[in-house]
Amino acid sequence: MGTKVRRPSHAGSWYTDNPKQLSEELEGWLQSCGLAKSPEVRGVIAPHAGYSYSGRAAAYAFGNIDPSSITRVFLLGPSHHYYTPKCALSTATVYKTPIGDLPIDFEVIEELKATGKFELMDIRVDEAEHSMEMHLPYLAKVFEGHQVKIVPILVGAVSAENEAIYGQILAKYVDNPNNFFSISSDFCHWGSRFNYMHYDKKHGPIYKSIEALDKMGMDIIETGDPDSFKQYLLEYDNTICGRHPISVFLHMLKNSSTKIKIKFLRYEQSSQCKSTRDSSVSYASAAAKTDDSSSS
Repeated sequence: MGTKVRRPSHAGSWYTDNPKQLSEELEGWLQSCGLAKSPEVRGVIAPHAGYSYSGRAAAYAFGNIDPSSITRVFLLGPSHHYYTPKCALSTATVYKTPIGDLPIDFEVIEELKATGKFELMDIRVDEAEHSMEMHLPYLAKVFEGHQVKIVPILVGAVSAENEAIYGQILAKYVDNPNNFFSISSDFCHWGSRFNYMHYDKKHGPIYKSIEALDKMGMDIIETGDPDSFKQYLLEYDNTICGRHPISVFLHMLKNSSTKIKIKFLRYEQSSQCKSTRDSSVSYASAAAKTDDSSSS
């Protein structure tokens, strides 16, 4: 099979394409969050905005990863430009980053293809999408010097039933402790440009109302219940762009025999909205850890 490269198409705009600078920037953020690496951390939820906006917040997710026993990373990101009601698999053989390349795990891609539930995404669709790419430099940095393969899955506008089906298909991979899961999502996109202006005045200024709304969603995600998360989205329609990847992940954890708990460690907003002319995007970072307390 020939090499088919997915280029780092957002390097030089969403983050620096200078390897030395990028490496130092990531190391700086990872060090400043001061987290201890834990082999119990099996997954993260992290933002995917330009690094000047969400790079620091993302470190609170990626900074937990102990790379020593992980050999495969499943990457689940939403689709921003390409419509599909399914999940799509990459056709690339390698994902390049300015600080190192991440090879695709064909074996698992073939296994998933064989279920008949996935479509394949064109390399142009793959390169246009930023949601998974923004996790790649962090993964390349954290797994530096370790052999790791990736399984990128673009999660389309998947129905609730299909979120559950994909969760069941992918659950078996959670039970292998060498597998890791990187879930890409930003949180509330607030303002007229996002067509979303939910404001509950009891919280005071707009940015506090946004925070309360996001935290409600984060608390529900931490319960691990995909149905409660669905209800929350139906009720408030919070503009969490990775709602489908997060839902699939919740279904995976629910269907796996390994008990894993999600805990949010960082919350930030790109700016503080005080008037209806303002806009902001929220960034939340979480780690998903094996939960020994509940294993009997």
